[in-house]
Amino acid sequence: MTTLLVLIVVVLLAVALWQLTKIFDLTQVGANVNTTQVANDNDNKVNGYLMFGFLVFIYITTIFCLVNYGKFPLIGGSASAHGPQIDNLMVITMVLIFIVQTITQALLHYFAFKYRGRQGQKALYFADSNKLEFIWSIIPAIVLAVLILYGLYAWTNIMFVNEKDDKDAIVIELYAQQFKWTARYSGADDVLGKANVRYIEGVNNLGVDLSDPNAQDDFMTSELHIPKGTRVIFKLRSQDVLHSAYMPHFRAQMNCVPGMVTNFSFIPTVTTAEMRENPEMVEKVANINNIRTKKSAELVAKGEPALDPYTFDYLLLCNKICGASHYNMQMKIVVDTPSEYKAWLKENAPKTIVQAVKNAATEAKAADGNETQSKDSTSAKSTDSTVVAKVEMK
Repeated sequence: MTTLLVLIVVVLLAVALWQLTKIFDLTQVGANVNTTQVANDNDNKVNGYLMFGFLVFIYITTIFCLVNYGKFPLIGGSASAHGPQIDNLMVITMVLIFIVQTITQALLHYFAFKYRGRQGQKALYFADSNKLEFIWSIIPAIVLAVLILYGLYAWTNIMFVNEKDDKDAIVIELYAQQFKWTARYSGADDVLGKANVRYIEGVNNLGVDLSDPNAQDDFMTSELHIPKGTRVIFKLRSQDVLHSAYMPHFRAQMNCVPGMVTNFSFIPTVTTAEMRENPEMVEKVANINNIRTKKSAELVAKGEPALDPYTFDYLLLCNKICGASHYNMQMKIVVDTPSEYKAWLKENAPKTIVQAVKNAATEAKAADGNETQSKDSTSAKSTDSTVVAKVEMK
């Protein structure tokens, strides 16, 4: 409601100013003023100074933002081995953009004033200038080439996995579907079993080929656990539409494309517990909880439940607009120490997909048996022993 009132006030002020300009025009009738609607020297001079004024406004705004918000990074808390490389590339790009923006804006507004229209002045026309075209073509080309080459170098370092890394790495599948993530671990054999959407049925919602020997120890979970200091290779699949696996603190993102498997890998360098103790993260969490406390007070006053305190967790997000609940498609990531990861693995490894399918089949069989017995007991008071034997055999 407050926003609507502010918008109405702004619109009314604009209308009032427009009406004032009309009244001012009426007061100038008969006076020695320019009514030809063609800009004269004075008009051009005023516009030139206004361009300088706008340039000052841009620089003041920039300085204000740097002083007040410069301490906040674009995104902090890099938690992967390749994260600093990505951050350096981002910083270099932003510094170059800032320098170019500062210089070009100054030249743009200066030339707008210097070459403003004057009575009787004729503009000088250049058909072409090889020197100028060479300068403004070669400089951006060199800068962009350096950035692209540096980016390719960083990307190659991130994506290249040698035989040793591949041998020691942990392979995890991230399965995307509207609107959730599921992680599949390879179990003791360190090899993921085959999978295909044609095999999706019941609890086997990842389409794992249950006849594949490598799939016998695979298990799935809705919470992703990875160990610190060990390379993790992610195999990414999608069941329905195009998704994008985005892990911001690990500087990792890769599309999940239906019908194909994509890959990404990185080495976690900061556990969840260590990140929670990071001074910057502690300050950030405290700031968020202060906001939530104020919001909770408002909710409680309205008779609604208060918000829970915020605790930092790494997250896997979807970075493609994949549907109505895209905003809520996320998975908690826990970076454990190697010993914690082994303990978690030991606890969850027995919960294999094969065992889940067997349990579901047993429960379904038991339910069918109970339903059959229930029907038999209601149809007759006495039951023949041979019928019971047949039902049990089923």
